[in-house]
Amino acid sequence: MTKRRLISSGSTFEEQIGYSRAVVAGDWVFVSGTTGFDYIAMTIPDGLLEQTEQCLKNIEAALRQAGSSLQDVVRVTYVLPDGDEFEQCWPVLRKYFGKVRPAAMMISAGLADPRMKIEIEVTALRRS
Repeated sequence: MTKRRLISSGSTFEEQIGYSRAVVAGDWVFVSGTTGFDYIAMTIPDGLLEQTEQCLKNIEAALRQAGSSLQDVVRVTYVLPDGDEFEQCWPVLRKYFGKVRPAAMMISAGLADPRMKIEIEVTALRRS
């Protein structure tokens, strides 16, 4: 049986809703949809680019706890309430994934809180 380990960011949302920031299953790391909240201060910046940057920092922290990194990401899903704003994120996304180039998808859909402008989910395959 594959060993399973749960990763938490310390966000109150995880306990309230009943999920983990990430789950490690064997060499795979599945990071939940992550928003631009600063989970320590429980604040969220107003701007899309700042939220995108914070999403990726939050994801990077979860991956690090899982013994992985952004370099190991093989799949990424972006969710934005306003799909027309996606192109604004590209410079930030290129900064983090330009060399990694994971498989990707963008969905335009409502998010749980109207302050949220982007949510990002990733799957990583840890390197041996």
